[in-house]
Amino acid sequence: MSPGTGAALRLLAATLDAKSVAEIGTGTGVSGTYLLQGMRSDGVLTTVDTEPDRQQVARHAFRAAGFAGNRARFIPGGALDVLPRLADGGYDLVFCDGDRLESLEYLAESLRLLRPGGLVCFEGVFANGRTVDSSAQPAEVLRVRELLRAVRESQELQSTLLPVGDGLLCAVRRG
Repeated sequence: MSPGTGAALRLLAATLDAKSVAEIGTGTGVSGTYLLQGMRSDGVLTTVDTEPDRQQVARHAFRAAGFAGNRARFIPGGALDVLPRLADGGYDLVFCDGDRLESLEYLAESLRLLRPGGLVCFEGVFANGRTVDSSAQPAEVLRVRELLRAVRESQELQSTLLPVGDGLLCAVRRG
């Protein structure tokens, strides 16, 4: 994740005064650290990843950044298995940085998870310039194009594409 993308996430979490954030794709904790920096001091980040080893690295990163252990809830597993168990309307922000082939399913789950006025963000939607390249593209790029179209055409969302990092798609769930 680029510093610009991280700064944008931090700002968005702060703007929402986010208390509850869900993250798809813990990675090594870089995005989670930015999110936690922007969240309220009593906020909790729920982060999902298929790799428990990465979550352990993220746990150490959060601690090293000065966050108390109760500020993050780590759930190992596939996002499409975990997300249905999370509370409807219980999240201020959902950040998606998981499997691009599952992005449309992440969008559907995010709409269920978000409170009205909540925000969903997808990282990497430029796909290194491939989303606008007219040549033949792999399935993951075609899926990102479908995601962009679905968000743009949704009556439930107000969206924008931020030109930070490899593209940050942000959409507010209308009330």
